[in-house]
Amino acid sequence: MPESRTRISIFPLTGAMLYPGLHLPLHIFEPRYRAMISDSLARDRRIGMIQPQRDSADAPLYTVGCLGRIDDVEALEDGRFNIVLEGESRFRVLRELTVSTPFRQIEAELLDEPAGEHLAAIERAGFEREARRFAEAQGYRVDWESVARLDDVSLINGVSQIAPFDAAAKQALLEAPDVAARCELLVQLMQFFGRHDGGDEERVTLQ
Repeated sequence: MPESRTRISIFPLTGAMLYPGLHLPLHIFEPRYRAMISDSLARDRRIGMIQPQRDSADAPLYTVGCLGRIDDVEALEDGRFNIVLEGESRFRVLRELTVSTPFRQIEAELLDEPAGEHLAAIERAGFEREARRFAEAQGYRVDWESVARLDDVSLINGVSQIAPFDAAAKQALLEAPDVAARCELLVQLMQFFGRHDGGDEERVTLQ
């Protein structure tokens, strides 16, 4: 396991969220991030996913991201990579480091995740009810039988990772201290973003 304070090479990418225990597929094509993946593969196979606060190369970062380990990698002939990251631990940025590498690096504190988390039955039922309403309003097709078989943490973190909300909302979900708080926030966001303004053809813009 990494130490609680660690140096992390980061991939700032808006909307690409990672949670401990979940997977994130990525296509790496920019030269600086190809260099980052090559460096990571030669060392500990770990990189950090974090959102920038705006779209620019040196944009300030949000304060919380997630460290991931490269679980699967396909090196393409032209230097690009297809990788799958497995989330290991959320982290809090302590400071950005001055480096000579083309990719950015930070010093970060790894965050402890609560153990043995679960939702109360009423919380789980309320979430699934709101999720059904949201999915129906947005026209999503969902295998609800598979959803019902997921444990609480996998369900809430999985929905948080792929939810079609804006960057600030997705960041708030990542920063939630535990699964119950994340569940409550998810319900609020689905209610807010899923509302219809006016007729059936008018919907809140999610992105």
